[in-house]
Amino acid sequence: MRWPHLAGFIAAIGTVAVPLVWLTVAGLEQMEVGVVERGADLLTSSGTPYLHHPVEVPDFNPYLPGMALFGLPRVLFGDSMLTSARLSCLVGYLATAIGAMRVTMQGVCRDERGSTTATGVLWLTACPLVALPLAFGGVDPPVVGLLLLALACAHRGRPGLSGVALGVAASLKWTAWPAIPVVAALLMASGGRRPAAKCVVVSTGVGALAVLPPLLVDPAGFYQNVVLYPFGLSATTSSAESPLLGHLLVATLPHGKSVAVALIAVSAVAVAASLLIRPPRTAAAAAHRLGWGLSLAIALSPATRVGYAIYPVALFAWPSLCRLTRSTRGKDSTDTAQWREGPPARSHPGRAVAP
Repeated sequence: MRWPHLAGFIAAIGTVAVPLVWLTVAGLEQMEVGVVERGADLLTSSGTPYLHHPVEVPDFNPYLPGMALFGLPRVLFGDSMLTSARLSCLVGYLATAIGAMRVTMQGVCRDERGSTTATGVLWLTACPLVALPLAFGGVDPPVVGLLLLALACAHRGRPGLSGVALGVAASLKWTAWPAIPVVAALLMASGGRRPAAKCVVVSTGVGALAVLPPLLVDPAGFYQNVVLYPFGLSATTSSAESPLLGHLLVATLPHGKSVAVALIAVSAVAVAASLLIRPPRTAAAAAHRLGWGLSLAIALSPATRVGYAIYPVALFAWPSLCRLTRSTRGKDSTDTAQWREGPPARSHPGRAVAP
């Protein structure tokens, strides 16, 4: 069945477009918008998007250096509604989410591909946990879009492009780095060592190219902003606090931070072991595995917020969106089955194939 395109359009208008316009006119936005724009200004003037001695919460920039690129329009073209980092993040999310759906929809006729791509992206955008950061100026949606694009490219057997998408995402936030071993495990299970290695080399290379220059310019500033603060280990308490398990452990136990960090390490080892013991063989399985891994990290992190749930929600919903918005006829039906179950086993002449 195909989800109604008109209903998705109306939902996206009501949950994203209308609040975005109203909040922009009213001048209301998340603190992240100003942080990203200040980071872009610092990057162009000093070579690093970080303050050397951050003291108060607004001084900290917990994002990796690539995130500052979303603030460049304001640096280059001046202060206006159209140059806000909020709009840059929205454009980045839409471009990557549409690209992910179109890559997944390859092999479908052009009219069908265009219609169903729009429908899937509209329904994902209208999800409250996606719509809220888009309207208020959150920085996570473009990272999510890049992760979906990386999974779509891996699904199509394009490890190089998947690595580029992962590398760009890894240059924006730490939350993208766990996707590298998951996508590598998917490519290893479906194509062997060479595509998996190619994806890992490309993704880590792109991420390192973005991270190393600011790190070399000011190692102390990088460490304070990007390592200690986002993981809740700095003297200044992160503003990313929600009553999830990690925050409750820190608030109630004498050594709560150590317990939370230990539990995160245990969950990371468990997810890594699952990739070795039972690697994901389809893009849907990889999306779900990554979604579960990020869910554990978000729940156990000492400095986190409920809004980070955009990652598992999008990763869990994406395979269903790709399946439910597509035709169930001909090649489309076969390709959709491969998205869920993996490619069919190859048959050999003169050799019986087990039922």
